[in-house]
Amino acid sequence: MARFRARGRIRMSAEVSTQVNTRQYERGFRRWFGRTSDDVKRAVERTRIDVQNEARRRAPVDTGRLRSSIVSRAEGSGRSVGYVIGTNVNYAAAVEYGTAPHIIKPKYKKALYWPGAAHPVAQVNHPGTAAKPFLRPAIEMTEIFWRAHASQIGRR
Repeated sequence: MARFRARGRIRMSAEVSTQVNTRQYERGFRRWFGRTSDDVKRAVERTRIDVQNEARRRAPVDTGRLRSSIVSRAEGSGRSVGYVIGTNVNYAAAVEYGTAPHIIKPKYKKALYWPGAAHPVAQVNHPGTAAKPFLRPAIEMTEIFWRAHASQIGRR
């Protein structure tokens, strides 16, 4: 049985990493090749693409910037191969995890003003935002995607 381990790193951007332990699938292949087979690498690559597409599908859309910024890359070598999925937009972590109530104050001026406001204000009490996870639910589907692609290993 393949083991899955997800770990998240919180930065200004959101990123989730997953490692797929391919030991079970490699035992027979290593006898002949002594390295990770192309079939296993292909299965991990397809799983990575499926999880990336799932994260994009689940990402909330306003302008589409967050959705289009979700990328992934392969990591590891030998029997420990995996991938990292993330985004570099600065508000991704706030969307994924939500924000607590906070006060918004002006940075460069003495007051805040926006079109439609009755008058300038010194500060705004923001109620916070609810979390809209898109990376974590996608990474939780790794096992489903992996099983589908691992079933094709050695069937060529």
